Amino acid sequence: MEVNRLMVGWIEEWWIRLFVGLLGSGLIAAAAYRHRSLSGSGAVSAVVMGTGFVTLGEPVWFGLLIAFFVSSTVWSKWKRKHRAKAEAEAKYEKTGRRDAGQVWANGGAGLLLCAAHALWPDQGWLFAYIGVMAAVNADTWATEIGALSRTAPRLVTSGKPVAPGTSGGVTPLGSAAALAGAVFIGAAAALLLLAAPQPAEAAAGTPGGGLLAVAVIAAAAAGLAGAFADSLLGATGQAMYRCRVCGSETERAAHCGSAAERVRGFAALNNDRVNLLSSLFAGAMAWVIGAVLL
Repeated sequence: MEVNRLMVGWIEEWWIRLFVGLLGSGLIAAAAYRHRSLSGSGAVSAVVMGTGFVTLGEPVWFGLLIAFFVSSTVWSKWKRKHRAKAEAEAKYEKTGRRDAGQVWANGGAGLLLCAAHALWPDQGWLFAYIGVMAAVNADTWATEIGALSRTAPRLVTSGKPVAPGTSGGVTPLGSAAALAGAVFIGAAAALLLLAAPQPAEAAAGTPGGGLLAVAVIAAAAAGLAGAFADSLLGATGQAMYRCRVCGSETERAAHCGSAAERVRGFAALNNDRVNLLSSLFAGAMAWVIGAVLL
């Protein structure tokens, strides 16, 4: 009888989480779509992803997703009419409204980690998630803020000056923005854990300062490393094209209304997959940092 009551209670909680997640994610996605931060496919994907995080995870899981989305959206809208940003974004594969590919590239790995934690609770999953989100946030901040740099970017592999917007190009401003974006996620994780601990930490009391400090350290180190891994992949393996009409180099397979010529990199390795691979690297690094320091 006691087992039946526990099962009924678990099912009721699951349905409540599902409803709350669907409602909250739907409202956020609708607002983002209305403000042209998400495309139609991106909005649908955001609803599915947000519902999954709320259903399966504690506040720190979906809270970090919201922190990433809100902060990255603010920076993408900031000075979007600035000439330097416009020139850099002309080379990007995707700009403006995030589509389904971008949504899943940035949050898909995190949702899998959240599901793994729900099935096999372990602190390592959370640290890996913090690393993943720190990397995608660092990369976004570096891209958006770094485009405003007055210093010409240099290729991460050779130090050779390149045009703004070139994949693999880094600047001091962009690197500082990447570190700030990573630390932002670490700080958000620490605050969320302090306000609403994971079940394991809640059973033992409020999370100690050691856990919170390690969360920030893991986010900063793994997030910055992930951003540089993204630049390294961008400079070496990411597909780059040359427009047959205007002659400019771009991440887009089609430019000026016609197919562009691939000049380097692998056709299968586009910007979304570069983001995914670099975030997975950061997640593994954060997992190791958490295991070593705690």
